[in-house]
Amino acid sequence: MTLDNNVNIDDWLPVTSNRNAKWWYSTFHNVTAMVGAGVLSLPFAMSELGWGPGVTVMVLSWVVTLYTLWEMVEMHEMIPGKRFDRYHELGQHAFGEKLGLWIVVPQQLIVEVGSDIVYMVTGGKSMKKIHELVCHDCKPIKLTYFILIFSSVHFVISHLPNLNSVSIISLAAAIMSLSYSTIAWAASLVKGVNENVDYSYRGKTPTAQTMNFFTALGDVAFAFAGHNVVLEIQATMPSSPERPSKEPMWKGVKFAYIVVAICYFPVAWIGYYTFGNSVEDNVLISLEEPVWLIIAANVFVLVHVIGSYQVFAMPVFDMLETFLVKKMKFKPTSILRFVTRNVYVAFTVFVAITFPFFGGLLGFFGGFAFAPTSYFLPCIIWLRICKPKRFSFTWCTNWFCIIFGGLLMMLAPIGALRNIIQTAKNYEFYS
Repeated sequence: MTLDNNVNIDDWLPVTSNRNAKWWYSTFHNVTAMVGAGVLSLPFAMSELGWGPGVTVMVLSWVVTLYTLWEMVEMHEMIPGKRFDRYHELGQHAFGEKLGLWIVVPQQLIVEVGSDIVYMVTGGKSMKKIHELVCHDCKPIKLTYFILIFSSVHFVISHLPNLNSVSIISLAAAIMSLSYSTIAWAASLVKGVNENVDYSYRGKTPTAQTMNFFTALGDVAFAFAGHNVVLEIQATMPSSPERPSKEPMWKGVKFAYIVVAICYFPVAWIGYYTFGNSVEDNVLISLEEPVWLIIAANVFVLVHVIGSYQVFAMPVFDMLETFLVKKMKFKPTSILRFVTRNVYVAFTVFVAITFPFFGGLLGFFGGFAFAPTSYFLPCIIWLRICKPKRFSFTWCTNWFCIIFGGLLMMLAPIGALRNIIQTAKNYEFYS
């Protein structure tokens, strides 16, 4: 397929080639992007934060990120006749053509590419766990091989043309996320509280407790990382002066955030209530029984991360294809798309099998990107563009979000760096 020179390149790019999405597309795309398998580590994060700080940080994160998501939805068409279809386009409008790119694109790529690498590792680990539970006496298989098996799916479905074309996969992923989250908290509730349950901090020393606290802040920030694709999701919706895209988009976002609350809060709080500071970093491992239920939950996780990978990959494909066609002057052909997407999937596979502890690395790098893009970069853009009156409610709210997100950005990488150093000491490549 080769496009005629008269055809608008936006009609070929994956984010803008199809604008017929319904409001419910927004719901399950946002759920798929937001509710990653990281929800299963929230009880572990609670064990490092403690009841008071843990509940406070989680509720504040939910409220703050819902507010910043509303701001992004509003800013998508704040200039009549123009749509900011991509996060970096909004950044360029706020900070200038060059500075906007340098502020937004590196952070967005860290979140999207980093998340895809984590999903590769998570998919491989889920397959490995299923194999171990189903076949007790089988010879152990390296995690590397399971990651390679998982990646084979993406070498196929990554060639779907645009975000709307993965909507069925995204819907299945959203249903799966709700399913395994429900299994996690319901099974914990049925199991009942452990004997001699301990809610004291996990670390043995004040230093360890402090570092764990910082790491847990990063885990919570990672759980609210869906903002990086929200403008791209809204770009798939039709818009007219009578019915702008923000109306169906916001309707979908509200439903998505209800699902996020249903998934996050019960898993985090019931899981911690049941196991205390002995909870594993994946609450399903702490449960262990019944085996069939844990197998089912891991199957649901597996399906979910397939969808999550694609929702985060589509904006990356859009960036790569835009750069190659507009800057490097390649012709927009199916061959270009085939090669570009296969190279991207291969790259994420390579990093995943080389650094299967990439989640720790993401906590380090993600502290600089997850918190800004979700918690306070939308607020800075809002202040620059809308210029609310100083000390008004809107001005104060945005500055509160900026301070809260800024603290997360500074503190989370400190604990993550310590974990990376400890993990790397005994790590063997491709083991």
